Amino acid sequence: MARKKKGRPVSGWLVVDKPEGMTSTQVVGKVRWLFQAEKAGHGGTLDPIATGILPIALGEATKTVSYAMDGTKCYRFRARWGEERTTDDRAGEVIDRCEARPSAAAIEAVLPAFTGEIEQIPPQYSAIKLDGERAYDLARAGETLDLASRLVRVDRLTLVGQPDADNADFEVVCGKGTYMRSLARDIGRALGCLGHVAELRRLSVGRFTLDKAISLDELAALGQGADLDSHLLPIETALDDIPALALTAEEAHRLRQGQAVALLRRQDFVRLETLMDESAERDVVLLATSAGRPVALCRLEGAEIRPVRVINI
Repeated sequence: MARKKKGRPVSGWLVVDKPEGMTSTQVVGKVRWLFQAEKAGHGGTLDPIATGILPIALGEATKTVSYAMDGTKCYRFRARWGEERTTDDRAGEVIDRCEARPSAAAIEAVLPAFTGEIEQIPPQYSAIKLDGERAYDLARAGETLDLASRLVRVDRLTLVGQPDADNADFEVVCGKGTYMRSLARDIGRALGCLGHVAELRRLSVGRFTLDKAISLDELAALGQGADLDSHLLPIETALDDIPALALTAEEAHRLRQGQAVALLRRQDFVRLETLMDESAERDVVLLATSAGRPVALCRLEGAEIRPVRVINI
């Protein structure tokens, strides 16, 4: 006998304004409990000291988490000069100090070196896996890790303020896998003053923005039920950058059964040309819909679409 699932089958995205001091996993657990949801996951980890946008996927939306994590992100962080720390943020222990402090002109001069596609070494305390173990677990056990540099993308890096000589505020628009802690550390080294992240706030993840966010305190005040569900965004919110293809009811039924759908009619050629134009020469992944509802994430192979993840709502 199949095990009965715990919780209710609620599906959609919730945009949480994460509070400081909680891990992303703790926030997911709290949201899942409040919604009494069967499944939940998040679209991109935030460090405990960080606040801001943490998209939470419930139910069938968990099948689109990887697409949310691939979205462009915007952060604002405060770098504190004069100290380098084990975690590259204020939570870590001081491992080196420097008395030098940079001017605004000096800071502006080094920023172009950290813009575009750059090589970045992740923090020792990061979620990267080494031989199956998280780097932060190994670091906490006292190991010094030799982490390989990775190519990341920084679209925009702006100095937005200097509250005093010890601190500078930056706004960053970047791609997947870019560490703000590494940026603060590396900018501090380039300036010869050392540095770490003192404050960090994520302002957006793809289409998920602060104007759609709700705090955990506000959620808890709503209790459980329909008032909570009214804050959910559609599953396809995380898929706005993926081309969509409208299907007939019969085609949608075939996809839900795990079968490919052939697009061979004259009117299908127009749909295919549009998809190819939108996707250029990328590997074509699309969202199949029917009657305005998502059916499946699919892959276009020649004149057929094949289901990758069926969305059961």
